[in-house]
Amino acid sequence: MSLSRRRFLGALGVTSTGLILPFAAGCNSGGDGEGVIQSGDVPLPERFTLAFKRPPVIKPTSSEGTTDYFDVRAHTAKVEILPGVQTEIFGYNGTFPGPTFEVRKGRTAVVRTRNDLPVPIVTHLHGGKTPAESDGYPTDLLLPTSGWTASAHQHHSGVAMEGTTAEGTRNYTYPNAQRAATLWYHDHRMDFTGPQVWRGLAGLYIVRDAEEDALPLPKGDRDIPVMIMDRAFDSNGALSYPSIDPTLKTTPGVTGDAHNGMTGDVILVNGVPWPRLQVPGARHRLRLVNASNSRRYRIKLDPEPPSGEPFTLVASDGGLLAKPQEMDSVYMVPGERFDVIVNFGLYAPGTKVTMENSLGDGSTAEVMQFVVGDRITDNTSVPATLSTLERLDPAKAVRTRSFTLARNQENGHYVYKINGYPFSTDRSWADVKRGEIEIWEFSSTTHHPIHLHLSPFQVYKRGGSTSVNPEDVGWKDTARMMPNEKLSLLVRFDDHTGKFVFHCHNLEHEDMAMMANFRVS
Repeated sequence: MSLSRRRFLGALGVTSTGLILPFAAGCNSGGDGEGVIQSGDVPLPERFTLAFKRPPVIKPTSSEGTTDYFDVRAHTAKVEILPGVQTEIFGYNGTFPGPTFEVRKGRTAVVRTRNDLPVPIVTHLHGGKTPAESDGYPTDLLLPTSGWTASAHQHHSGVAMEGTTAEGTRNYTYPNAQRAATLWYHDHRMDFTGPQVWRGLAGLYIVRDAEEDALPLPKGDRDIPVMIMDRAFDSNGALSYPSIDPTLKTTPGVTGDAHNGMTGDVILVNGVPWPRLQVPGARHRLRLVNASNSRRYRIKLDPEPPSGEPFTLVASDGGLLAKPQEMDSVYMVPGERFDVIVNFGLYAPGTKVTMENSLGDGSTAEVMQFVVGDRITDNTSVPATLSTLERLDPAKAVRTRSFTLARNQENGHYVYKINGYPFSTDRSWADVKRGEIEIWEFSSTTHHPIHLHLSPFQVYKRGGSTSVNPEDVGWKDTARMMPNEKLSLLVRFDDHTGKFVFHCHNLEHEDMAMMANFRVS
């Protein structure tokens, strides 16, 4: 169903004074740091006492030819995140995080989604080469099965918010016509992505293919998902988030300094606080996913192995690298993924290896712990060549586009913009042709993780130099923007046509309209 602008504004949730984008409310305090929430007096577990868990893997409900059909229901549920405490979540199939999809390249996945939550949702497959109608455009709402009766109001002058909605159920179609990679899916509802992901609407989506299967990398139990997120809890064990409207039905936005980006004091891995994992003495593949709203991590190991670097990077956002890369740490911004090999066979049995976050302090400086067991026969290895990757040629770029991400104050409120404008559904910053290569340049005075929907890119330059960060290698869909440093990307738009978005993946910045459209034809 396509909503008129007037009715759609009501579906978004507005006040009687006009369309209130979240930058227009609850953002009066200054400061450049994140909005850190400390948990209440609910007892937190001692670190490394809870067992590591893998999210459940969802199985197809049915299959037909090269298409697999999955059924997902978004609903509230009570789950145990803190020991002995029941916490209400928004969950895909009632779990935190949602179930893991394991799919094959070339097999289409149709995810039949039912929304039994009290608020609209939108699902985006982050890193997916997805048709526009299934990409999770932020105003393509899936309304609750219980109905949605938000009244319409006048809109803020010059800001258009239109979208195609579905009532109760929607099918998302993912062709999976892409390389093996670690993807993830999450809510993408306009103005409310931050709080709805915070409450649990996120999960893993792993694409596999024959090329990767043929490599002697660790598999099975030694292929480990590590989905990292930070959260905070109130005194009753509920997830703490400073929404202006905790029901997420009317006025969007956050209070205090949370507009800078929400961070909590509890680090979760696959929904478990600071877990512990017993590992045999052998190589393991860790699929690192930064699923936090705004927290950045620099992942390290303590102690480091007695020889060599702790991590061998084999894949990033868009799948396998051309060659492995030895690293002593991995810097991750929200939305990024890195697959690393850690050889626990280099450690003595009984060694406790802590995964640390050197960008954190106190409770956020540690992520999880591995307890190394006896050495086992290890037939895995890391080949010198992993894959053949095309390198995009900047000389073939047909144009260069420049984008400035900035925050400023208007009438006492912070406004987050791209090229001087907040997000609007009717403004496109780039009309591109399928198959063409372009250079996209981004700049800002502050940190922003930039994410492009649909089309993967290659990091071309930082500043004026083609010598880029170790984490920039390979095909990417999310990249770190550093303050006062121009980030240049090479992008080829060779997949689907239609309207898509790019945005800051600090979810609070995204909710405050730091997002823009591009069109592919």
